[in-house]
Amino acid sequence: MKKITTLALATTFGMFSMGSHAAENFAGLTWGESTINTDRSSSLQQNMPGKNRFDDTIKNSGTWGVRAGQMTDEARYYMTYENVSDDYGSSLKLRQQNLIGSYDMFVPLGDSTRLFGGASAGLTKLENESSGYSRDSDIGYLVGLQAGILQNVGTNTSLEAGYRYLRSNASTEVSERGVGKLGSIDLHSSKQVYLGLNYHF
Repeated sequence: MKKITTLALATTFGMFSMGSHAAENFAGLTWGESTINTDRSSSLQQNMPGKNRFDDTIKNSGTWGVRAGQMTDEARYYMTYENVSDDYGSSLKLRQQNLIGSYDMFVPLGDSTRLFGGASAGLTKLENESSGYSRDSDIGYLVGLQAGILQNVGTNTSLEAGYRYLRSNASTEVSERGVGKLGSIDLHSSKQVYLGLNYHF
């Protein structure tokens, strides 16, 4: 984990020196599905025994995002804001918001198609919005990797499909109203598959 964190941060914060190649700006939208993996504290495992149902809140859940950055023929860097919210049954509900800086390198597959792979680092906000529980939120870091394929469509637009895996240290308390704190959940990781539409200018 420490090596991944160091690599992601070094790559992301070094992405602003892309060389002397002419860069173009781009902005776009993404839509995909996210799944999270959480860990429960020992007290929460005792108070809410059985399967970790918080893992079933954001599970293949619709996720939208907006992004903007710069791109050359060899690489790109960009910032992304993402939002996903979902529930399990009628009681447990979580929301995750991400602000991510990413850097990708390209491998061309012809004149208009490129594979990409890179690293990301940023912040995530995890919110417990479960019915019958006190609302709580926490902001933690995100580090991870992504890969996919980018296809130019016309002069000023491109489409992409990608996969992203992120590790995090965000956590939130679980307190039942009228009872008190039951424990806490830690956001261990999240994964996402997505489609993106970019406009170049």
